Amino acid sequence: MNLGGHPQCPPRKGFAPTNPIPAISFPQQNHCDRGLAGTNVSTEERLLDSEHPFSVWSAPRANRPSMIRRYSSRVFYGWWMVGAAFFVQLITAGLLMQSYGGLTGPFQGGILDKAGPRSTMRVGFVVFGLGFIVLSQVQTLWQFYGAFILLALGFSFSAFFPLSVALVNWFERKRARVLSTMSLGFAVGGLIVPLVALSLEELGWRETAFASGVLVIILGIPLAQVMRRRPEDYGEVVDGVRDAAPRERAPAATINPPQRDFTLREAMRTPAFWLISLGHGSALFVVGAVSVHVISHLKEDLGYSVGSAALVVTLMTLFQVIGMLIGGAIGDRTDKRFLAAICMFMHMIGMLLVAFATNVAMVIAFAVLHGLAWGARGPMMQAIRADYFGRTYFGAIMGVSTTIILFGQVGGPVLAGLLADRTGNYEFGFSLMAVLSGLGSGFFIFAKRPALPERPAINERVPEPVSGG
Repeated sequence: MNLGGHPQCPPRKGFAPTNPIPAISFPQQNHCDRGLAGTNVSTEERLLDSEHPFSVWSAPRANRPSMIRRYSSRVFYGWWMVGAAFFVQLITAGLLMQSYGGLTGPFQGGILDKAGPRSTMRVGFVVFGLGFIVLSQVQTLWQFYGAFILLALGFSFSAFFPLSVALVNWFERKRARVLSTMSLGFAVGGLIVPLVALSLEELGWRETAFASGVLVIILGIPLAQVMRRRPEDYGEVVDGVRDAAPRERAPAATINPPQRDFTLREAMRTPAFWLISLGHGSALFVVGAVSVHVISHLKEDLGYSVGSAALVVTLMTLFQVIGMLIGGAIGDRTDKRFLAAICMFMHMIGMLLVAFATNVAMVIAFAVLHGLAWGARGPMMQAIRADYFGRTYFGAIMGVSTTIILFGQVGGPVLAGLLADRTGNYEFGFSLMAVLSGLGSGFFIFAKRPALPERPAINERVPEPVSGG
């Protein structure tokens, strides 16, 4: 019996309703194909299907229409994720300006590849918020350490790392632009710092910490809900761009096997993995040293007032934002490794200028060069890894990389400070950072795209998605 009354629909077994549903016809449209990914289905048909007792919503998940597609808009869902990522970065950067994902990177990356960013970020925001709440109640040193651990874990599982994994999976042609847009949230988040400082002065640190924890949970969880694991899990495609027309069926002998991605083990066997990690680590040596010590250098070695030194940092931050915009605009149209190499060269020139500055022009030139290089290079670090090694195991690959670059993130400020204590100024320490920048430029130049090891794609095990990711 044909329940739908449509001549093309096959009869459904096991059902014999007394009042068959009247036939509904649509010109040049196969009623049976409604709901399959990639078909041209109108809004009216979907509405009718939603009222049909045997609608496509009872079909297997892979054959359902996308639950996240906005029928009233043609905006690709990935862009809604970009917007949410921007605000997550803004909130977390304003409350806690440092990431602590290095030690948990490999473990965290594997979880993200399997569970997806949404579930991970929900847990992360709860832990992050609880860390602030616990901090507001500390009375002893061990309680402070416990609150700090909660903050570090919550931040690493709710902010930059999972956001990068999520967006890399949804974008390919515009990865640099997307990651730059996300990073803008981190830069803009600095605008929240004066509000936090005002709250500390007017309300006290305990009240501010408690309110921050509640705010993180209330705002963070809804933003985490926007995240999705992979577009293919929801009937979407990467970048939201489908072929205009299906290609003609080719003979079996001419069909190329599907392209697969590098596994973590395969990626670690390539020179590119280590060269990118070393280049990234050398960049963080410089960024970390400047972030911690540049005001002290300007004030103690060059004789600037605290206010003037703060203006230099503000100028550097402004050009960091400009650099992000430039990197997002050209990053997808140029070779990312050469762009990263140029940025490292700019870091080197900037560090030499500020180390031996004799006038204001040299200091301004440092702020401009360092800010532009920092802003343009940062998002390229994730984009180039995704371009080289693919999406499937990106979380695990990035996780191991963060463990390596952690030495630069921590070592830069420590080394520059030790050398300043030993020599009495920052000239030698900043000069060493310039040398490391030059080495980093070379690392990126030689980090050529690796060839995928030959192995039958059928042997590749892709992590299975779980509900909620």
